[in-house]
Amino acid sequence: MVYTGNIEFIMHNGNEVNTMNWQLLDEYVQKSGVTVYSAVTASPAGFQARHYYPPERRHQWSVSKSFTSMAVGLCIQQGLFSLQTTLGQLLPRYVGIMEAAAQAESAVCSAADIKVADLLTMSSGHGQGLLSEEDRNKLSDKDYAAHYFERPLVEQPGKTHCYSSGDSYILSAIVQEATGQTLREYLYPRLFAPLGIEDVRWDTCPLGRSLGGTGLYLNAEELARFGLLLAQGGTWEGRALLPREWIDAASQSHIATIADTPDWSLGYGYQFWVCRHGAYRADGMYGQFCVVLPEKRAAFAVNAHLDDMQALLNVLWDALLPQL
Repeated sequence: MVYTGNIEFIMHNGNEVNTMNWQLLDEYVQKSGVTVYSAVTASPAGFQARHYYPPERRHQWSVSKSFTSMAVGLCIQQGLFSLQTTLGQLLPRYVGIMEAAAQAESAVCSAADIKVADLLTMSSGHGQGLLSEEDRNKLSDKDYAAHYFERPLVEQPGKTHCYSSGDSYILSAIVQEATGQTLREYLYPRLFAPLGIEDVRWDTCPLGRSLGGTGLYLNAEELARFGLLLAQGGTWEGRALLPREWIDAASQSHIATIADTPDWSLGYGYQFWVCRHGAYRADGMYGQFCVVLPEKRAAFAVNAHLDDMQALLNVLWDALLPQL
């Protein structure tokens, strides 16, 4: 059943329209029995929403990575580092650990050679995902970066995509090293506050770094604001918040991905997935989506808790795309 407090429309820029037909999504939720919390569409005309549960902030899981990407882009715009800057240059305190790991029999090079671009495309060369929730829960070492750098590189960086929250965490570490602020602190005046997103929660490691790859809490409407900002080339209410050039670069495929599902097999950008219909997305475990449609200058966001994310995305393509 649909939550009785369901909001069909959220006022934006003085426009009041109510045109979205949610029937296909309603039928999917009712017939499949899966948990969809909220769905929100966003365009210059306004925001429309379907809430199956009270709209509240939820863990966005790996959607967090795409916000981390924006922090990296802003740092590059400021000239703090570049896509080609290496971790040896950015995190010199860890070079000893990097070089020790490079002595392992399986190692092909040192993590000091990893470039910012390799982290963004999740092609660090570790050949395995690092710093997942399960991995973090087992760690006795409070320094997640040290744990990351102790693992030898089994492939040359930049060659093969291997999904890893560890790469996103290191992006968080280099942003903090370059700016003196956590991701949350750095993005708050530049992104969150201008979008009207206050009191942001972003979980941290034991050393106080934002996790980067996970840990951000938002509601679906706040997530849709982020999507619309991207669809508008980084401009919000006449103010340029993000570099358009960075958004264009981050949303393009830079490395191949291999998957048996159509929306995970079209390549990976800078902490974004490329998907069908000329779109790209931030996504997180259990069905957190922020899908950006640049050609339509629109976006939609969903918070859910389910296993088959492709099935949900298929329904969203059918239910929402024709109406945007």
